[in-house]
Amino acid sequence: MESEEYTKHYIVTALFKLMHAYEYEKIKVTDIAQKAGVGRATFYRYFKGKEDVITYYFEHRTREFVFGQRIYPRCKEDYVKVVSDVFGVFEANKEPFQLLKRAHLSDLYLNFLNKNFSEMFAEEHPDKNPYLPYLYAGMLYNVSMQWLENDCKEDIQTLAALIVDAIY
Repeated sequence: MESEEYTKHYIVTALFKLMHAYEYEKIKVTDIAQKAGVGRATFYRYFKGKEDVITYYFEHRTREFVFGQRIYPRCKEDYVKVVSDVFGVFEANKEPFQLLKRAHLSDLYLNFLNKNFSEMFAEEHPDKNPYLPYLYAGMLYNVSMQWLENDCKEDIQTLAALIVDAIY
């Protein structure tokens, strides 16, 4: 990991640690920079504000997920596997999502999903209905947020099959 990525990682980690202890609205950029061990100028070199830190967190996790995927879905079982993997990553990152929900910031996750599904569909399926990406993003968002509300107790395979059955 290069220096820039380490710095961003420290800033993300600092924000979530502070969110664990304080209300999001009361956390200042100065607090985040101090907790991360960087100056305010360094924070602003990479991020415009706190919400950009959260968006970066989603982007970074998505890049890791995509890099780790070994299959290109060709059948229903492949799609169930991919969706199961998505829920596995979500569960592994349950705490940050709980903090976002507590801070009433889960809409940042929905906005991120909407943007990414729209971009993916524009690139890979330009002939599809333009509302389809929002259907997928909304379904993933709502199911994952409800699953989080239930402390991720339901079986991942069951949730994945439910989603794939709804869209396949």
